[in-house]
Amino acid sequence: MKAISQHRVGGPEVLETVELPAPTPAAGEVLVRVAATSVNAADWKLRAGLIDKLGPPPFTLGFDVSGVVSELGPEVTGFAVGDEVYGMVLGRSGAYAEYVVVPANYLAPKPAALNHAHAAALPSAALTAWQALTDLRAGQRILIHAAAGGVGHLAVQVAKERGAYVIATARAVNHDFVAELGADEVIDYTTTAFDTVLTDVDVVFDLVGSDYTPRSLTVLRPDGRLIDAQGEAALDDPRYHRHYVAPSGADLREISALADSGRLRPAVAHVFSMAEVAEAHRRSESGRVRGKLVLVPWPA
Repeated sequence: MKAISQHRVGGPEVLETVELPAPTPAAGEVLVRVAATSVNAADWKLRAGLIDKLGPPPFTLGFDVSGVVSELGPEVTGFAVGDEVYGMVLGRSGAYAEYVVVPANYLAPKPAALNHAHAAALPSAALTAWQALTDLRAGQRILIHAAAGGVGHLAVQVAKERGAYVIATARAVNHDFVAELGADEVIDYTTTAFDTVLTDVDVVFDLVGSDYTPRSLTVLRPDGRLIDAQGEAALDDPRYHRHYVAPSGADLREISALADSGRLRPAVAHVFSMAEVAEAHRRSESGRVRGKLVLVPWPA
């Protein structure tokens, strides 16, 4: 099968198309023919060696998959060959490939209302928002940083679904987009420092990191909660919480229900072929993506 691999860390140019043996599902695993995957910030950080979670190259990136069940490993129930599924992928053999093996409990039926490109935009980003905001209550005021981005635009919708009052930070060009998703207030972070205009926030969902993390503490209520999905600064404050996403087919089934009802709408900024993976990474690294970037298999 074709796959994207790299033999050293570095810029987008290290990504190359290679031929690898098709994987075989073990007990509890499913072989999925990849119809689409997406680009996450973790992808280019791993590619560049900024984070080291996969060990040394070579490896294949890709944490999201939407596709079709090709083969079932032993002891798998609830899925059949030909089913359309989506989910998260972990490990050194990711979804930048024609086929990928995924634990069955990481998968869920693909939302019927979405095509594969839009379904592939959901798993890791939607699960991050869904799990991070699980304790959010109706009427609470939540500040979501980078609200137009891959996780942020889904977090706005999840927060509104849970009845929160949503304050978002985004560039002016994205204000209408974020408001259409449900944000009650939008702050242009290029002209206004959020920590000079906000107080008494119940929850901050930090998708930026850097100095945003300590600054966000200053706008929180004494009993508030800062949820950090970046992990750049572990602050010594009881209100600080580091969030790590976990694969979950059960959570994805709930996310599918929202997507099928039209209450969760993933935004896809651009669909690239796997052959264009380097350009997709360059665009992701720019930090100027509204929603998600998606990869589909190589042209025939």
